[in-house]
Amino acid sequence: MKLRLIGAMLIPVMLAACSASSETEIRQWMADVRQGMKPTTEPVPPPKEFMPYAYDSRGLVDPFDSQKVVMAVARQQQSRASSSSLRPDLDRRRETLEGFSLDQIRMVGMMKQSGTNVALVETSGATHLVRVGNHLGQNFGLVTRISETEVQLKEIVQDAAGEWVERPSKLELQESAPRQQGGKR
Repeated sequence: MKLRLIGAMLIPVMLAACSASSETEIRQWMADVRQGMKPTTEPVPPPKEFMPYAYDSRGLVDPFDSQKVVMAVARQQQSRASSSSLRPDLDRRRETLEGFSLDQIRMVGMMKQSGTNVALVETSGATHLVRVGNHLGQNFGLVTRISETEVQLKEIVQDAAGEWVERPSKLELQESAPRQQGGKR
């Protein structure tokens, strides 16, 4: 027991002796390194000379002039009046499939009736026959061609300027997953 006590007292004394000599060595090494180091700094480039710009608006057109706005509106109304007469027939009685957007309508098949192609389309679980000349979709879509794989139509939509333009569109044949009859398999 006495031996343990003496050993416990000797260990800190020995460690203190070792650390004192290595500390002076470290301090000496740090002093040598500091003396040998020379800081390298690059000079800051001189600032660019600022040249003020003199804005002279005497010869320019005022963008906020009310006359300019009035003239632009008058030109736009003239161009609308003189543009094509492409407009949807708003007095026409709407067909059932015009109540659905094109992404809600799926082409599920095609068949021939009296020698003409007829498309089978599905919306909300109901199947409808579509012929060339029928309307579908919410953008005044008119069916122009029916093939085995797609229904082509042209829609009449307004562009950014408010003009009516034709936009081609199509419904492609969708393959449906086979339905399971009865219970789980």
